Amino acid sequence: MSTSEAATTTVGETRSPTRVGLTWFWDVPEFRRAMGLILVLGLSGFLLLPLATLLLWAFADEWRYPSLVPQSFSLRWWEWVFTIGDVGSAVRYSFMTAPVVTVIAAIICLPAAYSFSRFRFPGRRALFISLLAANAFPKIGLYVAIATLFYRLNLMGTFWGVVLIQLVGTLVAMVWIPAAGFDSVARELEDAARDAGAGALRVFWSITLPLAMPAIIVASFLAFLAAFDEAQGTLVVGSPTIVTMPVLMYTLVVNYPEPVGAIFSILLSAPSVILLLIARRSLLAGYLAAGFKGR
Repeated sequence: MSTSEAATTTVGETRSPTRVGLTWFWDVPEFRRAMGLILVLGLSGFLLLPLATLLLWAFADEWRYPSLVPQSFSLRWWEWVFTIGDVGSAVRYSFMTAPVVTVIAAIICLPAAYSFSRFRFPGRRALFISLLAANAFPKIGLYVAIATLFYRLNLMGTFWGVVLIQLVGTLVAMVWIPAAGFDSVARELEDAARDAGAGALRVFWSITLPLAMPAIIVASFLAFLAAFDEAQGTLVVGSPTIVTMPVLMYTLVVNYPEPVGAIFSILLSAPSVILLLIARRSLLAGYLAAGFKGR
């Protein structure tokens, strides 16, 4: 055996026990399963513990330290929330502004999304990325600047002022996601329809739009939720005339007992959970991810 082979053998013999000593437990299936279970339980606890606390507060009549659970449960705070006048008004305004914002966003953004997907023009990529500008700066500063303009246009404290300020937060979702949906539509299908004699409008309504519709629905849901949950802009532009549920949430958390804030948090989260469960199937669709890969 040569000197180099002997040295290699010696190094291998000295390193092998060290490597085995540090990694032997990864070869035990039970250990890997236990570690995976511990990580899943830890992540679940991190995510679900605040929600569990919120649910306990919502039905708690009395909960004092150091008790881990409420001493008594009651529905009296639910009755109180539904009987005060401010809550009904806030719910009405929230469900009035959010659908209007979603419709306006669709009218403005869907043609833009189709243009970004189908046409190539100078500055296309820069303009597409610039849509993130609304989220690149502290929103409260942006809203104050917009409020200065709205004050001159007599939009402060008005319904349409709130609609316009909520529209700012929907632009990215209503352009990026539908653009990915349009990108995922195979051009061969459109070409085949044109070869069969269909005009451009017929191809769009019969081929492109139906295939991109799941992405448009997902974007519409996200736009609705963005408008529904918008608090800072609505507070700056709408108060004190237009008070939506997120704006009222600030007052309830600061000035009322904990169960009131917990109940209102559940009411505010319910539309988000319902819409996201409805959109879950489209969010996980492979064609939507394929559209984003083309960006």
